[in-house]
Amino acid sequence: MQEQKMTWGQALKVYLKPRVLTMFFLGFSAGLPLLLVFSTMTAWLRDYGVSRTAIGFFAWVGITFSIKVLWAPVIDYLRLPGVTRWLGKRRSWMLVSQFGVALGLLGMGSLDPTMALTQVALLAVWVAFWSASQDVVIDAYRIESVDTDLQGAMAANYVFGYRVALLVAGAGALYIAEYANWSVSYMAMAGLMGIGVITTLLIAEPDHQSILDRAEHFQHEWVDRMLGSGEHGPLKEWFVKAVACPFIDFFQRNGRFALVLLLFIGIYRVSDIAMGVMANPFYLDLGFSKADIANIGKVFGFVCTILGSFLGGVLVVRYGIMRPLILGAAMVAATNLLFAQLALIGPDIKWLAIVISADNISAGISNAVFIAYLSSLTNQAYTATQYALFSSLMTLPGKFISGFSGIVVDAQGYAQFFIYVAILGTPAVLLAIFLWWRDSRKNANAEAAAS
Repeated sequence: MQEQKMTWGQALKVYLKPRVLTMFFLGFSAGLPLLLVFSTMTAWLRDYGVSRTAIGFFAWVGITFSIKVLWAPVIDYLRLPGVTRWLGKRRSWMLVSQFGVALGLLGMGSLDPTMALTQVALLAVWVAFWSASQDVVIDAYRIESVDTDLQGAMAANYVFGYRVALLVAGAGALYIAEYANWSVSYMAMAGLMGIGVITTLLIAEPDHQSILDRAEHFQHEWVDRMLGSGEHGPLKEWFVKAVACPFIDFFQRNGRFALVLLLFIGIYRVSDIAMGVMANPFYLDLGFSKADIANIGKVFGFVCTILGSFLGGVLVVRYGIMRPLILGAAMVAATNLLFAQLALIGPDIKWLAIVISADNISAGISNAVFIAYLSSLTNQAYTATQYALFSSLMTLPGKFISGFSGIVVDAQGYAQFFIYVAILGTPAVLLAIFLWWRDSRKNANAEAAAS
């Protein structure tokens, strides 16, 4: 069913609703920690002389975001003593997660990675764990706090806030490190987590009852199937309802083809994620200054990403999801060849701008289209856990492969590395074409049956 169109004035008024506005600040809180345990951290480590091989292994910190589905059911159901009664189920987990991130960033800022590299790694994992937990609970809050017709506006404000946070944690952190030092930079980022804390204390807890009612019949049916009728232990019943039912629902709706969908989700962003950990070390080793990286790689890249996201949304409206999905996968893989060319050319500012433009526009298009695709696969009754499953699988293969990126660069150089990463994107393009063909055939059969 097509969505009812609205005028530009009506669309803009949606963004003035209080709960929609708050998603900008929650998006900022969610996006801030990501680069501080990813590309900004790799720049910090390289600036202190840490080897590229060691930096490559730090990419595995990001696996924490890829396995958040393991504890998403706990966040969905576990009440925190005292805090939940005060703030409610969602806001309590938000607050604890935000304090966890802030404390971890303060700890990282107090360390010298040349003297305490292991401690830096452990604190990075701590920050990543609480950041991933915050992602899970904010997704759940967004879904439960407004009606379906406002979800698009909620998501848009969330993404905007998230992108602003990436700009602050990328360019902002590099600027502070350039003109002060890395310790001041990380401690300033910890202080900015206060934006999320204040927002959490000001917003209202959503009504969870509608979602619980929607899933209750399905859950009781599977509790009886798996545990039998009669009395069940509370832990076993909780496991079936919170952990098993979201996965059962997904496989029940999609059958064996669910495995193909999960494979596609896992490989779609491999090319993009696998090269990400080496981007900042690549710029520095090529001879660009931290200010160059901040100005072009972060600020200019931010604008290009927003532009790409807008283009991705327009393409979905015009052509549906599947064809732009193919385009996004192909563009992300192909832009790695531009990085290979830059490695051969050297520190040319104009070429850096070209590469950054192509990379961020491609990433913006592919991410916007892919989020729309993942949303189409999700059952509203289990959005938090199922979306955690999808987003975990979306990053896990790429994060694992990126851990070996430093070894490849040290052995064969940056140009060869980027060529390999471009080749890694080929399976995603081919599988996207297959899914488009299958979807087209399915629609054609449905139309033929209807006529």
